[in-house]
Amino acid sequence: MISPATIERVRDRADIVAVISETVPSLKRRGRSFVGLCPFHKEKSPSFHVNPDRGFFHCFGCKESGSVIDFVMKQESATFPEAVRSLAERYNIEIEEDRGPERPEQDRLKKLRDDLYSVNAAAATFWEEELKTNEHAHFAHEELKKRGIPFGESEEIDGVLRGFRMGYAPSGWDGLAVYFRKQGISPYAAEQVGLLVPRSSGGSGHYDRFRHRLMFAVVDEKGRVVAFSGRALPALPEDGQKESPAKYMNSPESPIYTKGHTLFGLHQARHEIRKAEEAILVEGNFDVVSLHARGIQNVVAPLGTAFTVEQAKLLRRFAPRAVLAFDGDSAGKKATRAAREAIATAGLSARVLRIPEGKDPDDLVRTRGAKGFLDLLSSAKEYTEHLIDEALDSNFTSASALEKASRLDEVMKLIGAQDNPLVRLELKALADKLAARLDLHGLEAGRDHEKSSESFRMVEQMVRRQVATERAQAPAVTPRDARVSAKVPGTEERKAISQALIECPDLLVDPELEADLQILEGKSVEVVLALRKAWNFEQGKLDVDAFLTALPTDLLAWAKTVLAQPTFIDPKEAKEYLRGNAEKLKRLLLAQSTNELARENYRTQGDWEDEQERALEAAKQSYEKHGVKR
Repeated sequence: MISPATIERVRDRADIVAVISETVPSLKRRGRSFVGLCPFHKEKSPSFHVNPDRGFFHCFGCKESGSVIDFVMKQESATFPEAVRSLAERYNIEIEEDRGPERPEQDRLKKLRDDLYSVNAAAATFWEEELKTNEHAHFAHEELKKRGIPFGESEEIDGVLRGFRMGYAPSGWDGLAVYFRKQGISPYAAEQVGLLVPRSSGGSGHYDRFRHRLMFAVVDEKGRVVAFSGRALPALPEDGQKESPAKYMNSPESPIYTKGHTLFGLHQARHEIRKAEEAILVEGNFDVVSLHARGIQNVVAPLGTAFTVEQAKLLRRFAPRAVLAFDGDSAGKKATRAAREAIATAGLSARVLRIPEGKDPDDLVRTRGAKGFLDLLSSAKEYTEHLIDEALDSNFTSASALEKASRLDEVMKLIGAQDNPLVRLELKALADKLAARLDLHGLEAGRDHEKSSESFRMVEQMVRRQVATERAQAPAVTPRDARVSAKVPGTEERKAISQALIECPDLLVDPELEADLQILEGKSVEVVLALRKAWNFEQGKLDVDAFLTALPTDLLAWAKTVLAQPTFIDPKEAKEYLRGNAEKLKRLLLAQSTNELARENYRTQGDWEDEQERALEAAKQSYEKHGVKR
């Protein structure tokens, strides 16, 4: 565990403006803050604020906020310890660790994982060099050229290939094994990540798993090589006639790689995905590389598996939307349908790009170019709409009775799964339109047609029942409920006082303000308590994380805006602002008390002594309100 003292030094010494400026070049000073275009969502007008005094950033558009450590975590998809170590290295801060009784075992596991990452990185380096120098690498070059991304002919394309760490695995049985031996790398470590395979006969030793293949390095979101995928190449002449190898060979799962938790190309695409606020999801490695090479770089792919919930959640960290652009064959259509649970669970908004039959994104971008692909992308349909459209396509009328019923049942489920009744009705209207185009409502009587029509009527009845149920369950809104409740008198003044205290917490101990702070109540008291917990009076420093943690949830958004966009340049100005609002609040409270006394006098008319006492009290408060001395 990194010690709290180290974390504190990193927060103190790391220049949040310098760190963020590397990613946000538009950052410009505005008063006590710096303002620029947010790196976490697409915007035209700057709403991203950085407060160097508090070491805090906040975007008024997407609501992302935090410290310099939080920024590195979000920008680089790093864990908290990784972000702290990265900043500590940058600012030459020595890492101190608190070691507990279980630390030796944690150290052992960490060292094991680090060793495996190093083995994969060494293999990637070896194959990258082989792509340049091996006598048989021209087979890999020809495969790349066939895809329109020739190696060695364009610095731009070579840059993309280097970014994906593409290489060539030589045809010999032990090229990588020999390289590892020369580098002093344990063959057993290489065996753990699936690079080497132990010989089953003929003595001890290992041989290469990947041979005579175009290699794709699988890099996790933090830039570490975790696995490989190898594309088969035409056989060498000297190999003779052999059984065709599998088109793709992938690394097995290992302590550092779970295929259902990783997306190919995410590290390379992460910045463009954030910028576009949308990711394009394709099936194959070549689809990803081919699109990247042509300037469409917000593209990723699952790794030989259906799109999983874990992959969807990982993608959701970078963008709220995705476009599914799977191959235009039955497998691609099946994969599109199968992605439904992952998309819903992760909360992704999705569209579907319908690829022509027998084509894939690589084919499309090679034949139509980047503009043609993007034009087609603009026509992608909303995910549920696409699934309904597909269920009721032109093949419906020729399907069997059972298949028709199954498709209509699927439409019912798709519509019923929508939470918003208006969206459900829109989808029902779409289904009606498609059904009318297929003449479902006017089919001649017959067993098959009758079953189909009955199933479709069930869709309509189900939606109507659900809408009617929701309307019946909705609580009636009375005229009194419909009225907007008035704000409690003094709310704005208390809010203004709280703002001044957040910007200048040392006002909490100013003896001249003691009486002013005693009149606070409700949420403003919560602010004061949180500030007292987080303000170091000796050092004159606010622990922003501790302050936000101590606040009630409903005050967080407002407090973050105050921290990110301070108003006062001079603490004296903040003090005068606080005192002015405190005086306003006192007058409001006195007026409120006077009115209550007047109402009480009215209710107790007839008791002369009581009335006289209350009148004297009301007069006293009135004098105080107007500053008149008796």
